[in-house]
Amino acid sequence: MSDIKVKEVVDLISDAGGRIVGRTRLQKIAYLLTATGLDDSFKFIYKHYGPFSDSLASSAEFGALFGDLSEVKTQTQWGATYSTYSVSGDASSEGNESRKAVASIAVASDSIELELAATAVFLSYEGYPDPWKETVERKPEKATFVRIQNAKKLLIKLSNVPVPQPIPAALYS
Repeated sequence: MSDIKVKEVVDLISDAGGRIVGRTRLQKIAYLLTATGLDDSFKFIYKHYGPFSDSLASSAEFGALFGDLSEVKTQTQWGATYSTYSVSGDASSEGNESRKAVASIAVASDSIELELAATAVFLSYEGYPDPWKETVERKPEKATFVRIQNAKKLLIKLSNVPVPQPIPAALYS
């Protein structure tokens, strides 16, 4: 159970304003905090929706069952389900305004544009020479011209937050 990190998930959700809609959004926010050097709680690999952490998924599930985390699963009209995570009170990590800013910007963004942005950052750090081209090839149904442009705008917003490891400027210029 040493890989279960409920407090870290609670802190992440709290820093994002106390509520995160969607498992994919939870993963991408956690990844961007990791990529910018604001968190090192979870390790990420590439999965279908981009950067993914098994430990984060397990910790969120465990926290919803036994911890200070609420997860409400809702069924969509087409039969899929999505989760809404929330924490009560102020469990926020103290004093890290950059972490709160990155999490707040990400939680307020379009979920697909967030997924595309996080994927491009991940692929950049994995050494792909053209991470946006690779993102489009991996996600052709999501990576429309407008969404890619908006994902780059999201990275510009994130780049305005002072972080230990800035997002490479080549991703949004």
